[in-house]
Amino acid sequence: MRVLLDTHIFLWYISAAPQMPSEMLEVLRNPQHDVYLSAVSVWEASVKYHLGKLPLPTAPALYLPVQRELHRIATLSLDEKSIAHLDQLPPLHRDPFDRMLVCQAIEHGMSLATVDPLIRSYAVKCV
Repeated sequence: MRVLLDTHIFLWYISAAPQMPSEMLEVLRNPQHDVYLSAVSVWEASVKYHLGKLPLPTAPALYLPVQRELHRIATLSLDEKSIAHLDQLPPLHRDPFDRMLVCQAIEHGMSLATVDPLIRSYAVKCV
């Protein structure tokens, strides 16, 4: 399975947060699954960090890539084909970062790891 992490799932995973669902943790730790973090999530975390809404030990540009590599998570760039899916998405979720993650998961045939009920309302595979 190819899994795309929602930003909060990535942050919970790298910090061993207690709110991480155990079933999702099993999926992410399974060596048969390919796990990805979108450049969109790095962008979202950076925005929230600079707004004072996301505390991190160091600046996101330093911290997030190191954590991604330590946890053997691949990076997923934002591409034009993914963006094209925005036109077909119903307006269920107002967060542009989450909407783009849905588009990327659809375009790349990935399952989106999230606990966000609004994201789960879309026609996208979820973990």
